[in-house]
Amino acid sequence: MSLRLEAALDARDVAVSLSLDHGETLAVLGPNGAGKSTVLGMLAGLVRPDRGSATLGDDVLFDLPASWRPPHRRGVALLAQDALLFPHLTVRHNVAFGPRSSGATRSEAGAIADEWLRRTATDAFADRRPAQLSGGQAQRVAIARALAAEPSLLLLDEPLSALDVAVAADVRGMLADVLADRTTVLVTHDALDAYLLADRVAVMHDGRVVEEGPTRRVLERPRHPFTAELSGLTLVRGVRTPDGMRADDGMLLPGEPVDPVEQGAPVLAAVRPSAVRLARPDAGTIAATVTALEPQADLVRVRTDRLDALVPPADVADLRLRVGAHVALGVPPSAVTLYPA
Repeated sequence: MSLRLEAALDARDVAVSLSLDHGETLAVLGPNGAGKSTVLGMLAGLVRPDRGSATLGDDVLFDLPASWRPPHRRGVALLAQDALLFPHLTVRHNVAFGPRSSGATRSEAGAIADEWLRRTATDAFADRRPAQLSGGQAQRVAIARALAAEPSLLLLDEPLSALDVAVAADVRGMLADVLADRTTVLVTHDALDAYLLADRVAVMHDGRVVEEGPTRRVLERPRHPFTAELSGLTLVRGVRTPDGMRADDGMLLPGEPVDPVEQGAPVLAAVRPSAVRLARPDAGTIAATVTALEPQADLVRVRTDRLDALVPPADVADLRLRVGAHVALGVPPSAVTLYPA
């Protein structure tokens, strides 16, 4: 079922407008406090906005102030960061709970539970209690329980954030299979979740949607600094030149726009830090000053007042980098994605 939401909650300074076609997965990205979980709460019926409306297919979830459908009558399932399984029930009975609550017989609910246990690879511990499960196992069971209820809309609130990296990758792969053709809103702070699970993304900042569209287009051609940061890119604004662009601060970047842009017209550039070269002050084309050094896995993100660079620690040591150090940056055309502003 298609989803349409337009609502505002003044106390949290959240005002959003979102749409989602039937069978699509929408990833809602944003920093802490951006309003992502508030949006899920509105859709689930746990948070009542001050005004607005939401429809799911032909069903009106709310149309304030006149109409408000209670959570249990919305056909919406919400899965939070914590699995929140019923501790006194076995895994199988946890998953069968939704179908039983909807009127299925015991045998029907058991058959549905067995199917979702199989699809989420949790059938091996169907007779265990939640206390006997690992974090990854419990989250898989929670996903199976949510899907066994056959919701018209599935809401996922950072379902992988409490899992370690290896387990999260495993559960992410499982989600990619079970979310296919299912109308889903996924709240996450991880661009990888969006790339692997979502058809479209909406980026929230300060309670507003600042970007929305197909996943790759939004994340690879960002228009908001937070989106660029989330994607690991540096966003630069400027105007088109014959050889690329002139940034607002005068910096020249090479590149050919992905779409036609007239000379002098406003453009944006997404620059990949991993392709930016660092050198001593007299050995590069762009003079810059180091503003921060941030370890990222086995590399170091060197932030400067012009562009960021992602380099091995050995480069940091060789150049004796520190905050305030002067460096030169080299930017090949392949590092720059140029597009209309």
